[in-house]
Amino acid sequence: MTPTLRTERLVLSPYRPEDEEVFVALLGDEEVCRWMGQDRVPEEEIRGIFQAILHEIYGKNLFDVWAVWSDGVFVGHAEIKKTGNVDGYEMVAALVKESRGRGVGNELIRGLLRYAADTLQLDEVYGMVGAENAASLALGKKLGFTHVRDVVGDDGTVTKMLVLPTGNSRPPGTGPAPGRSVALDGVPSQGNRPSRGAGSAPGAGPAAVSVG
Repeated sequence: MTPTLRTERLVLSPYRPEDEEVFVALLGDEEVCRWMGQDRVPEEEIRGIFQAILHEIYGKNLFDVWAVWSDGVFVGHAEIKKTGNVDGYEMVAALVKESRGRGVGNELIRGLLRYAADTLQLDEVYGMVGAENAASLALGKKLGFTHVRDVVGDDGTVTKMLVLPTGNSRPPGTGPAPGRSVALDGVPSQGNRPSRGAGSAPGAGPAAVSVG
């Protein structure tokens, strides 16, 4: 069960049925889709994805998906999941336009890394960032990413595969149990899209960390 996470300014909580409109607005934004490395899709398809999150992903406990809130306002979307894109877990984060440039992405990514370390017991997570997404690449560098390789799409676009250290220093089995509210250290300053294969929801490039 996806737990609720808290940082200094953010609350990451499982989506509720009443969150459908903010989710549709986020994935319907052309700029968000560009940074996530995906084409805009019809609204009906986005609504279908949202229903899959509620009933398939949560219902079958496939992986963690969160709506991200700040002072009761929806500011973005986040995921941590296993996919076929990399040999490990991918982290996905996308912010609404109005939330960029305020340190929200930095705080969100650091909170996700902390959860990956303390609860999932991961030493690292992967992210996919568009080569032109300078802000997200700069954040990754600040967080200590290692560039794994470039992925070139059929249209010639380049996505950088990164691996990020989680800072995991706990022995296995000592992290907080999933399914409860988890408080994470908030760190001030900016994320990509969920992949769309089986067991995935929409969000960020072939996988991803990008807060455009």
